[in-house]
Parts: sequence; C-alpha cells; structure tokens
Amino acid sequence: MTLPTLLTTLAQAPAPAPGAPPQSLLEMMIPFLAIAVIFYFLIIRPQQKRFKQQQNLIASVKSGDEVIMNSGIHGIVTNVKDATLIVKVADNVKIEFDKAAVGSVKKAASEA
Repeated sequence: MTLPTLLTTLAQAPAPAPGAPPQSLLEMMIPFLAIAVIFYFLIIRPQQKRFKQQQNLIASVKSGDEVIMNSGIHGIVTNVKDATLIVKVADNVKIEFDKAAVGSVKKAASEA
C-alpha cells in the first residue's frame, strides 16, 4: 500500500459519533493504574517480603548452625566473617561461601 492510498483510506474513515463525549485523561489511565496495582500486590510486594526474610536469615547465622547452601551443599558453620561463612562439609574439609549463598538454616542441635 502506497502512502497516497493509505492517506486516502484514513481520510475516508468514519468520524466519531456526534454527541459522544471524548474520554478524559483519567478514564484512559484507569486500566493502567489498575494493572500497576495488581502488578505491585502479585509480584513486587511478595518479592520484597522474601528478600527481607532472606536478609534476616543471613544476619542470624552463627557458628554451629547447620546450613544448606543454594548449591545444595549441607554443612555446619564454623566461622562467620563480614561477608563470608566458613562451612565444614566433611572431616577436614572446610569451604568458604559468600553469605548470599545461604539457602536455609537449621539452628544448632543444642538450641533445638
């Protein structure tokens, strides 16, 4: 379709019905606002909640706790540093992990 025929087709499009009031800006924005609110409550808020729980979990880790890392490695925390943990995974085997790699924590057996 060439440009002149497209312009002719658009020029021949029916005009809006007389007497039909044009939509206001608010009426046009209502669906977008509704989608934004739904998006917030279904996606953003639960994700923020999980992030805060994970941060609290990481902050509460101390020596002697049993941890499961995101990679699936199970072990016992032997030392807690500022940004890392040293985890004992077997006899004479200790691995240093970033604190963000902690998946879940079981408290020490003496506390349970």
